[in-house]
Amino acid sequence: MAIGAVCLLSLVVCCGLAYWQWERFSQAGGTFQNLGYVFQWPLFGLFPAFMVWRMRKLAAQRRAEDAAAVGADTSTQVVGEPVPAAQEPVVTVEPVRTPAHDDEDDELAAYNRYLRELHARDQR
Repeated sequence: MAIGAVCLLSLVVCCGLAYWQWERFSQAGGTFQNLGYVFQWPLFGLFPAFMVWRMRKLAAQRRAEDAAAVGADTSTQVVGEPVPAAQEPVVTVEPVRTPAHDDEDDELAAYNRYLRELHARDQR
């Protein structure tokens, strides 16, 4: 209920702002920028309603996929066999390798020393 009220309030406020921009466009000093806002504000007002619709659609799709996955798991299961655990992807982490210092540039080494000195000063 509250979400619907916020969407409706957003639409009303943004349509009011569009009307205000139309009035400014109609005046002698009105520009095409005001006219652009006339078309832009109602879109801003409709955006919360669109997002609610989109979130509900994605939630329904996710529930359907979950139901299909559960249905597929139970249909292939043989009676008496244990239910296989969901296989999680194997993630391998490689250790961070420090670069060899013999090919380090002299300017880079001086810059790194300078950064270490600055860090040491900040720590004090």
